[in-house]
Amino acid sequence: MKEGQSYNNEPDVILVGAGIMSATLGLLLKQLEPSWSIEILERLDSAALESSDAWNNAGTGHSAFCELNYTPEKSDGSIDISKAIKIATSFEESKQFWAYLVEKGLVNPPSSFVHPIPHMSFVWGEKNVAYLHKRHQALTACHLFKGMQFSNDPEQIRQWAPLVIEGRSGNEPVAATRMDLGTDVNFGSLTRCLFAWLKNQPDVNLHFHHEVKRLRKRDGRWEIRVKNMVDDSRRTIKARFVFIGAGGGSLPLLLKSGIPESKGYGGFPVSGQWLRCTNEKIIRQHEAKVYGAAAVGSPPMSVPHLDTRWIKGKRELLFGPYAGFTTRFLKTGSVFDLFNSVKLSNLKAMLAAGVHNLPLTKYLIDQVRLTPDARLDALREYYPGAQKEDWRLAVAGYRVQVIKKDEEEGGVLEFGTEVVSAADGSISALLGASPGASTAVSIMLGLLKKCFPRQAASAGWQQKLSEMIPSYGKSLDKDPQLLKNVREWTGNVLNLPATVEWHPGAMNA
Repeated sequence: MKEGQSYNNEPDVILVGAGIMSATLGLLLKQLEPSWSIEILERLDSAALESSDAWNNAGTGHSAFCELNYTPEKSDGSIDISKAIKIATSFEESKQFWAYLVEKGLVNPPSSFVHPIPHMSFVWGEKNVAYLHKRHQALTACHLFKGMQFSNDPEQIRQWAPLVIEGRSGNEPVAATRMDLGTDVNFGSLTRCLFAWLKNQPDVNLHFHHEVKRLRKRDGRWEIRVKNMVDDSRRTIKARFVFIGAGGGSLPLLLKSGIPESKGYGGFPVSGQWLRCTNEKIIRQHEAKVYGAAAVGSPPMSVPHLDTRWIKGKRELLFGPYAGFTTRFLKTGSVFDLFNSVKLSNLKAMLAAGVHNLPLTKYLIDQVRLTPDARLDALREYYPGAQKEDWRLAVAGYRVQVIKKDEEEGGVLEFGTEVVSAADGSISALLGASPGASTAVSIMLGLLKKCFPRQAASAGWQQKLSEMIPSYGKSLDKDPQLLKNVREWTGNVLNLPATVEWHPGAMNA
C-alpha cells in the first residue's frame, strides 16, 4: 500500500491525525488484530509536523526525574511524589513497547529516535535548595528513582553542567539533582518510524492532505465526511471506531461529534518559542537536560529548561520555552480556532476558567511582549555567561490546555492530558499536552480497555500485550525486581543505561 492511493470507505478503525498518539494506537491495534482495517487521515503533507515534531515538543522523555512541577510541595511541607511515580512508570511502559518494536525489526535502529542524556534539576536560593533536597529524599525512597544524585556543591554541579555555574556569583546557594537514566526522545522521528511500518501493512491506508469536516453517528457506525485538500473532492468513510489524535485540532473535532461526554470541554491555546544555540563550542560544553523551577505566579507549562537534543542526527542546545498568547490551536491553524471552539455547552466552563486564570492570561501577554534582551535575561538565570550573538529565536509548538466543567468552580483549566470517550467506546479523543508523547503507550493502553473492553479482557489480547510490554498488568512501583528486569532489557535493546551507580561523594546536603 502507498499512502493516498487506496481507499477503504468502511474500515474497522479511523485514526484522525498522523502524530505519535495515532501511530502508537494504530501499531498496537495492528499487532493485536492483524486483520483489522485502518484508515489514517492527516490534513498536512507529512506525519508528525505539529505537536509530535522535534522542534515542537520538549523531547525529554518525561520520566519525572527532573520536572519539578510533577512533585509539588504540600501545605505540611512534605513532597507529593504520586504524579512522579505515575509518569515514571508510564515512561517505562513506553520504553518496553519501543524495545519490542526494535527487537522485532518493526522500526529503525533506536539511535534514530532515542539517546541517553542525564536529567538534572537546578535551583538557586535557600527556599528552592531546601525544596530540592526534600524532593530528592522523597523520590529516592522509591526504587524508581534510586541512583538520583543530589549536590549543593557548585564545583560538583560544574562537573555535571558547567554552563549553569560559569559566571555565577558564589554568594547565592545552589543545588542540583542528576539522574543518568534520562533520555532524549525525538518523537517526530519515532512517529515516522511507526507510520513507515504501518503504511506497509495489509488493509492500512495513510492519507495526507485530508481534512475531517463532519462526524456523525448513524446505524451503529461513525460517518466521517472528509475533504481532499488537493483536488477539493469529498467522500464519506464509515467505521465502528474513531480515534481523534490531532493535537490542538482534537477539541474542535470532538465537539463536532456531539457526544454527551464532550459537553463542557473547552481549550486554552498557548504558543511557544525557543532560544536555539548557534555556537557549536557552547553546544559541546553542555550534555544534560536541566530543568528549573517555574517563576512565582507562572503556569506549570512555563518551566524553563536548558536542553540538549538530537534533531536530524545533530546535537542541539535549546532554552525555553517562552510561552505566549494565541488564538490558534495549531501552528498551521486559524486565528479563529479559539472563537470557533466556543459553544453553548462549554461557554460557562470557559468563562469560569478565564476568570479564575486571569494571572495566566496576563503572564502569557507579558511573555509575548518580551524583548530580545528580556529573553536573554531569562536565559542568563540558567547560563549566566550567555551572549546574545550565540542564540536565535525559533518557534516552538502550540499547546491547547484542557478546560472542563467543574461543579464548584464552574470551569477549571487542566495542565496535562485527558482522554474523552463515548460511553459505548465507539469514539475517543485525546486532549491536552505534556507529558503526552512520553506516556503515549500507557494512555493508549487505557484507551484499549475503555473502548475495546471485551477484546482487552480476552486471553489473546492479554498474552500479546504482555509480550509487547512485560510489565503490563503489574506494578513497577511496587516490584523492584520487575523494574530491574525491564530496565535491563530495554536498556540493552535501546542502547540506554539500565542502572546507575550510587555516588555518595555527590550527596552534599
